[in-house]
Amino acid sequence: MVETVDALTAQGMRVEQAINEYGPGQQEISIRHTDALGAADNQMKFRDTVRGVARRHDLLASFAAKPFPDQIGSGAHIHLSLWNEQGTRSLLYDPQEPGGLSGTGRAFIAGVAEHLPALTALTVPSYNSFRRLTPSAWASATTAWGFDNKEAALRVASPFYRREEQTYNIEFKASDGSSNPYLSLGALIACGLDGIERVLDPGDPCEHDPAGLSAEELARGKVRPLPSRMGDALDELEKDTMLIDALGPLLSRCILAVRRSEDAAFSAQDLDFEIRQHFYRF
Repeated sequence: MVETVDALTAQGMRVEQAINEYGPGQQEISIRHTDALGAADNQMKFRDTVRGVARRHDLLASFAAKPFPDQIGSGAHIHLSLWNEQGTRSLLYDPQEPGGLSGTGRAFIAGVAEHLPALTALTVPSYNSFRRLTPSAWASATTAWGFDNKEAALRVASPFYRREEQTYNIEFKASDGSSNPYLSLGALIACGLDGIERVLDPGDPCEHDPAGLSAEELARGKVRPLPSRMGDALDELEKDTMLIDALGPLLSRCILAVRRSEDAAFSAQDLDFEIRQHFYRF
């Protein structure tokens, strides 16, 4: 762990947290925020660095979403905030609104939630990814959002005392290390901006695990289930005209063709094949 932190620091990345996590051999390392393109660049360098340090010790580092089917999965949660062009004012934070969430923030969340079933095809794109998106597993299995709700796909994190505006952020949970961070972040931003442009409303925030809510409570929060299979996510992406337009005709056709071929290949194999291929590939 220490050697990994040193290697990341040497490349200009500021490590803010490095801890052992819940699963066997599972570690969590969080690096400091930056702009979207810089964050995607850092994610690529981060993965290569972790793998390289592990190899020096004859170990393997895997970013697969569910490398051990009976254990907790591994995600790559995205924390994001919105600021004005000068970087002087948070567009998410409004102390006059419930929970401090601005109208712009609510609309951004609503846009992501509306497109989330399709968005999973880009943010959790591997066949193995969907084993992680199960109820009550800290990974999100629905489009729910809420304040500090760790079972919600979109969690408004509690800000630091007396630094509320500077630290106010949204955590997006339906993301893992098999994604292309450039596609993932670009699509996430496009969904949020669509919500802002259309002034969408996300419904009521979920205060508890969505798995335990009544049908009426789910309806008030506009909560829908996320795809449970790769093929279902690809179907959602194919019919989401906003995301398809954002990707462009060539890129969207390539993504759908490649991912559908992967879905067909893994569907024809057993679980052991899936785990081996994902563990070593990612």
